[in-house]
Amino acid sequence: MRGSLLLLAPLVGAAVVETRSGNTDECPGYKAVNIREHGQSLTADLVLAGEHCDSYGTDLENLKLLVEYQTDDRIHVLISDKDEEVYQVPTSVFPRPDADSHHGSDPNIRFDFEAEPFSFRVLRGKEVLFDTSETSLIFEDQYLRLRTWLPKNPYLYGLGEHSDSFRLPNKNYTRTLWSRDAYGIPENTNLYGNHPVYVDHRGAQGTHGVFFLNSNGMDIKVDQTDNGRQFLEYNTVGGVFDLYFLAGPSPKEVAKQYSEVVGLPAMQAYWTFGFHNCRYGYRDVYDVAEAVHNYSAARIPLETMWTDIDYMDRRRVFTLDPERYPLEKMRELVDYLHKHDQHYIVMVDPAVSDSDNGAANRGKEQNVFLNRDGVVYQGAVWPGVTVYPDWFAPTTQEWWDGEFERFFNPSTGVDIDGLWIDMNEAANFCPWPCKDPVAYSEESDLPPAAPPVRDSSPRPLPGFPADFQPAKSSGKVRRAHGSKAGLPNRDLVSPAYQIANAAGSLSNKTIDTDLIHQGEDGYAEYDTHNLYGTMMSTASRHAMSVRRPSVRPLVITRSTFAGAGTQVGHWLGDNLSEWEKYRTSIRQMLAFAAIFQIPMVGSDVCGFGGNTTEELCARWATLGAFNPFYRNHNGLDSIPQEFYRWPTVADAARKAIEIRYRLLDYLYTAFHRQTQTGEPFLQPMFYVYPEDKKTFANEAQFFYGDALLVSPVQDVGETTVDAYLPKDLFYDWYTGAKVNGKGATKKLKNVGVTEIPIHIRGGSIIPLRAESAMTTKELRRRGFEILVAPDNKGYASGSLYLDDGESLETSSSEIEFEYSKGRLSIRGLFGYQTNVAIEAVTILGQDRPRKQARGEEYDAARQSLTKEVNVSLSGPAEIII
Repeated sequence: MRGSLLLLAPLVGAAVVETRSGNTDECPGYKAVNIREHGQSLTADLVLAGEHCDSYGTDLENLKLLVEYQTDDRIHVLISDKDEEVYQVPTSVFPRPDADSHHGSDPNIRFDFEAEPFSFRVLRGKEVLFDTSETSLIFEDQYLRLRTWLPKNPYLYGLGEHSDSFRLPNKNYTRTLWSRDAYGIPENTNLYGNHPVYVDHRGAQGTHGVFFLNSNGMDIKVDQTDNGRQFLEYNTVGGVFDLYFLAGPSPKEVAKQYSEVVGLPAMQAYWTFGFHNCRYGYRDVYDVAEAVHNYSAARIPLETMWTDIDYMDRRRVFTLDPERYPLEKMRELVDYLHKHDQHYIVMVDPAVSDSDNGAANRGKEQNVFLNRDGVVYQGAVWPGVTVYPDWFAPTTQEWWDGEFERFFNPSTGVDIDGLWIDMNEAANFCPWPCKDPVAYSEESDLPPAAPPVRDSSPRPLPGFPADFQPAKSSGKVRRAHGSKAGLPNRDLVSPAYQIANAAGSLSNKTIDTDLIHQGEDGYAEYDTHNLYGTMMSTASRHAMSVRRPSVRPLVITRSTFAGAGTQVGHWLGDNLSEWEKYRTSIRQMLAFAAIFQIPMVGSDVCGFGGNTTEELCARWATLGAFNPFYRNHNGLDSIPQEFYRWPTVADAARKAIEIRYRLLDYLYTAFHRQTQTGEPFLQPMFYVYPEDKKTFANEAQFFYGDALLVSPVQDVGETTVDAYLPKDLFYDWYTGAKVNGKGATKKLKNVGVTEIPIHIRGGSIIPLRAESAMTTKELRRRGFEILVAPDNKGYASGSLYLDDGESLETSSSEIEFEYSKGRLSIRGLFGYQTNVAIEAVTILGQDRPRKQARGEEYDAARQSLTKEVNVSLSGPAEIII
């Protein structure tokens, strides 16, 4: 028997599965009965079709199927246990999208099924996108398995967080999802976050996406059968099959459709796109101030200064080291930064020192920490023995808000402008079983709780008070039913199916997975481990919003789950100062920005661990300028790497930041568009050229918006780039020269260590600030130059979004530019009144005019014509050139 909501082809096939124990067993699968159609949905009961297989647990005999046509381009398929006792991702953490009641009767994506043995397909027209036939579905109390067939040699992307190739391997590949503290971001392992979504790109046939909403530990395998048939297979240790199928058919449409499921990204304040600096190892507040001064002296724009855990008293959150970071001097530092239109951010970790301190004591009074049978659970992190907030506990948010209000109070504490969250996988230095956390709070291989204080020596800093000097050091070094909550009687520590967690057992180096969270549902950490980082992020955004309710809070986190971009941004974790990690950062950045809908993303520029080199840091400074989130950060045991420390790095940074800042409104406009529509700002090449097969596996170049193709140098000692240019018209950013792409690689020569190749795509209009500035506040006082790069037909278009740069509720302008035949039209919505105007318009690709009008200047070298104007951005206008 077969069935469908629409007239589709039948499914056929046997049901044989190779279990992960290495044996080949004939598992019975299920048969569909009581099939009912309800308008745009279908329900059925799924009954075990034979004897138990029990490959990694006990087969559930009765399941239920729900299929929803939620939009013309999205189908939701949910296979759960009949009584809904099996754990499902809580709606409080991941709100489900509503179905669109206005979609038509002829959707672009369709569902079909075979009743016995049960299997299903998802189709777009006649094309099969997802096909579970010939393999039986397995649904056990602690093991789920589902396999779909793929085209030969597929182009798959996503399934993060990982540092593997952007296009996923097709053979013998396992992508494990289980949050862990993954220093060095190694390849072929699970990392900090979990995004079980993949994009399947089939060139001219189209693109589609599949999202598996499941927070349990899982292995997703991509491989081939013995006869060469390609498949993708989900293997999880719990949860349900909660699947969303996205029709595309273009990569950008898949991105938009995914944003409708996980939520649109949070809009960031204008200043957050400036350059940031941090170091783990600033020995005192004077060290931090000295770095601020040195950036200014080197004329390298510094928008935001960050401080790692160095500022804490023995690395305890919500404390200041009284000797090295005294409150009085911290407040002077922050006041100085704010006076100079700069910003300040510190790190906050989830683990709280289990000692006699205010945050811990108040937390215990309010019962906010994870516990086992009423006894607070202990681990070991930077401050020593620690306790962990339970984000499900009903009192935790109030406690977290209160700690932020106390410590970050502008009147009495440290007035931060943003927040940085680390270690929220959650990390635990104590290996499982953690019987003695004290022993792991003073491991010999851990750095001391506070780096040695430098000898006191006056070092006056211009602009700081004369008494802004270190005190004499003490010389001491301190150390530091229907609940959907989960079936009973499960092994929450060592399930029979062992995912390929690089840390070992599920509980190793993290919170014990058999802990039960507070709240009426009583979720197990076994099921919710992968949500911990995102739940902390959401709680922290709320706490920041309580402090400053009218402005957009910047929160940068390490661990993420699907949908985290609605609240926060992400830095790519503790990378290394290596050329391979420099290259890896590109593909990781593209995955988060273009696929996972977390566009506020970037790497630790110049690398976190190990010692960078002048050449690597210079190259990374230029690449980092094209990360949405741009921050230099490195580790305690590494040499300092602030940009001003090497002449070529300083020069590279100044050049790159000047380009970035002139382009900042272009970035801001495209970023805002993604927060409204889900259309990615940062893109792999095939998102722009989806039918050009030579772009499908390209992870060395990327598009910065639709208009700019960035082609970084890839390795040490190189001064050339083999840049692929699709069949299109481009312009060299630096020379303005026309470059006709031929769908082939072009060797770009003599790329100096302070440069990065950039090409403007023909047909683009880019709003530029007329000149750069030392801060983004100063930058916003600069007028605009409109750069026009016509296509082969002489046409170009672009846009500009303007608002006050920080408010949650603000008037705005959405301006559209269109150029054709010497006429630039300016139209749109003009709600934001800016005090700056368009000061010039530059047209690239121009032959020398026979006659130049007043205010026009022809640049023969760039083949460009520039016209000086003074056009307000308060209403429509036309400029004749």
